[in-house]
Amino acid sequence: MLQLSGSYTNKQVLSLRTGGPVGTILSTILNPNNLKIEGFYCSDKFSKSKLILLSQEIRDVIEDGIVVDDHEAMSDPQDLVRLKKVVSLNFDLLGKKVITTSKQNLGKINDYAVDTESMYVQKLYVAQPLVKSLQGGQLSIDRSQIVEITDKKIVVNDPTVLVEDGRTTPSPAIA
Repeated sequence: MLQLSGSYTNKQVLSLRTGGPVGTILSTILNPNNLKIEGFYCSDKFSKSKLILLSQEIRDVIEDGIVVDDHEAMSDPQDLVRLKKVVSLNFDLLGKKVITTSKQNLGKINDYAVDTESMYVQKLYVAQPLVKSLQGGQLSIDRSQIVEITDKKIVVNDPTVLVEDGRTTPSPAIA
């Protein structure tokens, strides 16, 4: 099932062992190399410290929050040596500029959809510049269209449309 990025923030971390909340999700830890959510920054309910909940510790994602086995599923950031490089990047998709391979500006990412099973980003939602947004609204880009990810921008394949004889051609709405 796909869920929007905003549906994770400020959600509770729920423990199966205690039957109640043990923390609150603050933000995501996103790996820019494969667009996978590696984990979440959480506020510990008891110590009020900032901990990390790894995505492999998640048992289920429900409307009330994220379900884990117990409080021990959240770890101190210093203990997660393998995740140190990704954490230090502090990568976030929201607000990144999206351009095509032909250098055409499509807009900025204002949301993304994540597969709750694999925790991979599947769709990017792009708010177009004002003039284009009056004509067409918001764009949806599948992860298969992404060519390159940098600190400042996301490069995607040029949009195409299927013409009557089966060939593809650049979309006239964007060209």
